[in-house]
Amino acid sequence: MTELCGMKDIFHRLRAGELVALQDPEFHRVDEVVTRTLALSPALNAATSIDEVRGRLSEIIGSQLDKSTTVFAPFYTNFGRFISIGKDVFINHACTFLDMGGITLEDHVLLGPKVNLITENHPVDPVTRRGMLCKPILIKRNAWIGAGATILPGVTIGENAVVAAGAVVAKNVAANTIVGGVPAKLIKTIG
Repeated sequence: MTELCGMKDIFHRLRAGELVALQDPEFHRVDEVVTRTLALSPALNAATSIDEVRGRLSEIIGSQLDKSTTVFAPFYTNFGRFISIGKDVFINHACTFLDMGGITLEDHVLLGPKVNLITENHPVDPVTRRGMLCKPILIKRNAWIGAGATILPGVTIGENAVVAAGAVVAKNVAANTIVGGVPAKLIKTIG
């Protein structure tokens, strides 16, 4: 971890959920990653095979996706470097990952089309609103996120859980449950 003027580096502070102002002297480092990701994204979204999509996304996230994982284009991310995707994951068309807080998909996760995973937020206070507050999203093994669902910062989706299509999830989801609605609420327990 690098240090600047006795401070943790900006990437560590983002991942740690600290308030980071857009005027932060290190914010240019975030902009550099965003610029790189934006430059690589058109090739990802123009890919004509699953292997090519997998390769292009691997380049954006900085680690090789397992051959068992399938991602359908288009796929959207503003950052990309804090995405971790396990084995046998399926990501359907038009999903959006805002990952400055970190997004982890464990093995066998299923994402329907147009799922939004949003780790980034802003303070309510107008004085600091232009700052960023990030919290990680963790989607545990064998969870299924339905079409058009939105998972908000800091949420963990438990193992085998199901999030119904169109749900907005602001709180953790227990393992082996189904949630749905806006905001998402428990519908039933599985098994």
